[in-house]
Amino acid sequence: MTKKIRVLVVDDSVFMRKALYRMLSSDPMIEVIDTASDGEEGYKKTRMLKPDVVTLDVRMPGMDGLDALRMIMADCPVPVLMLSSLTSEGGEVTLRALDLGAVDVIDKSSAHTAMDILGIAGELTSKVRAVAGVDTDKIVKKLAPVHPARPQVFLPQAYVPVKADTEEMKVVAIGASTGGPPALQEILSNLPEGLNAAFLVVQHMPIGFTASLAERLNSLSRLEVSEAFDGDLVRPGKCLIAPSGLHMTLHVEEELCVHLSKFPVDRIHRPSVDVMMESAAKVMRGRVIGVILTGMGNDGAMGIKAIHDAGGKTIAQDEESCIVYGMPKVAVSLGGVDRIVPLAGAVPAILDELET
Repeated sequence: MTKKIRVLVVDDSVFMRKALYRMLSSDPMIEVIDTASDGEEGYKKTRMLKPDVVTLDVRMPGMDGLDALRMIMADCPVPVLMLSSLTSEGGEVTLRALDLGAVDVIDKSSAHTAMDILGIAGELTSKVRAVAGVDTDKIVKKLAPVHPARPQVFLPQAYVPVKADTEEMKVVAIGASTGGPPALQEILSNLPEGLNAAFLVVQHMPIGFTASLAERLNSLSRLEVSEAFDGDLVRPGKCLIAPSGLHMTLHVEEELCVHLSKFPVDRIHRPSVDVMMESAAKVMRGRVIGVILTGMGNDGAMGIKAIHDAGGKTIAQDEESCIVYGMPKVAVSLGGVDRIVPLAGAVPAILDELET
């Protein structure tokens, strides 16, 4: 008999605890072993019961989710999924949770009634399944400081900044999901000035959270990082992050720009890494570099293959440095990846490809 995934649910709302219990218990591979009504109780039960996964509410009276998460990751590390409601500060709180070691976040802001909450059931159970086997040693080793400083950039010896030239500019298309925000932070904060390249990023996140991610990355990067708007121009030294809920595609009109749309509607993720990369391959041909990072599922595998087949260069994060080795694994299996590198080797690999 296959061993079930043992889950501890921590939430101050009686309604949410019961709803989460029902959703998780409906999956034959998941067993809810207990619930807790605040952060302190959740921390104590995590130490005592040693669950495979903890779902943790952010906002709770007494010890909140962030404090509980900090203590859990320090004393009894376990994969933690944060349940957060989008508020004026919700995005930044979510990023702080990822800094503290949460592996992913689920937006519960729409779950006000028994009918509404069913909308997150599929996402919840699939993420519990995906993170249950995460190596927590990887998470603990990468925990960010409270105020991350802009790190020193280590460049290849042959690297020389070039003058921006839109006609010769390359596009670096990056896709990520679970574990992606810290990986993006490491990459974008280590890129130098003077690159004749624009960056397009798709990171799977709940609707409303990508603006905070862009602000965070902009504060740490030498690139100009922003959440994309429809019609934004694609320029050297600029990084556009696709907003949650909209696909981002590359187009040539009077100038190179991005379009945002809800279409196509037949993709599991919106934005989709595949949609973004396929458009970049079509427009840029050999002048695009595809990068696929940590994440569950297979989004981006077809897109990076399209870049490879169009003459572009492709890079995948290796299994050892991935929080979840899903998206890169499928991309490699399809034969569309030129280079497999650890996260620490992503910047040198990108710079090397930009020089060729």
